[in-house]
Amino acid sequence: MTPINQRRLENFKANRRGYISFWLFMILFVVTLFAEIISNDKPLLVQYDGGYYVPVFISYPETTFGGDFETEAEYSDPEVIELIEDKGWVVWPLIPYSFGTIVYDLPSPAPSPPSAQNWLGTDDQGRDVVARLIYGFRISVLFGLILTFFSSIIGVAAGAVQGYFGGLTDLLFQRFIEIWSGLPTLLILIILASLFVPSFWMLLGILLLFGWMGLVGVVRAEFLRGRNFNYVLAARALGVSNRKIMFKHILPNAMVATITFLPFILSGAITSLTALDFLGLGLPPGSASLGELLNQGKANLQAPWLGISSFVVLSVMLSLLIFIGEAVRDALDPRKTFRN
Repeated sequence: MTPINQRRLENFKANRRGYISFWLFMILFVVTLFAEIISNDKPLLVQYDGGYYVPVFISYPETTFGGDFETEAEYSDPEVIELIEDKGWVVWPLIPYSFGTIVYDLPSPAPSPPSAQNWLGTDDQGRDVVARLIYGFRISVLFGLILTFFSSIIGVAAGAVQGYFGGLTDLLFQRFIEIWSGLPTLLILIILASLFVPSFWMLLGILLLFGWMGLVGVVRAEFLRGRNFNYVLAARALGVSNRKIMFKHILPNAMVATITFLPFILSGAITSLTALDFLGLGLPPGSASLGELLNQGKANLQAPWLGISSFVVLSVMLSLLIFIGEAVRDALDPRKTFRN
């Protein structure tokens, strides 16, 4: 590791709030990546008649366990479990519900309050809230990461071209960005949602059309400043190609400011998805969605656990990302020096 990167790492660690937030966020994210193992309505392992089966990964027909139907076994059916336990045993996940599992044996009508069976209660369709929070956290972060990655690539490329070439290229790009950013994003989403069935990738593509402009101004300013440095002028005089000067000599310096914004862009992407789901314009119905759970909390004020649980998860997630962003900003600030 180079001395400058070592200094940046020490500065990042020196920001205790951001450093701890980074590890907390990574732990939560890694745990939710294994949501199917933690929360699922299918057993992790089944031992039946001397054989071992993993229903959480592989589908087995009911006839495999002595049933009558060729369709996939319904493990929430007491008769299926009785057939299995007659000749073996079952290992269940920590939470025996998936995000779409409907709990039928509720102690009260849905939405039911928290209980030993459902730790944070159920929503208005009888689905376990903890399971939906786990899956919703994962899909929100993955959506935000993918959107941030592709929007950053497009934004950095557009800002680099604007700032490096300047002149008419910069002028035309700026006018295009002003027009494009002025389009009514929400209205376009409403129109597209009425024409097409919403999906993860379609929603990602639509938000990408309008989300790439966040980094353009930062990168453009860095390239406008850097294109007149002596080493850039010397590289031009030596005949180095524009592409090589842009992405090998100027871009590494511009990336310092760019990386600082990434955690904030990620939190904005997650907020956008949550807002669209809250309005009913986001992920398909039935998907694990924090915004949809917030909407249920608004519609069911008699069930405060719906709104409170989703609000707490969103607050913790976004707060951790903001604290990480502050730590990254301190780590990349050349004016800051590490102090024990």
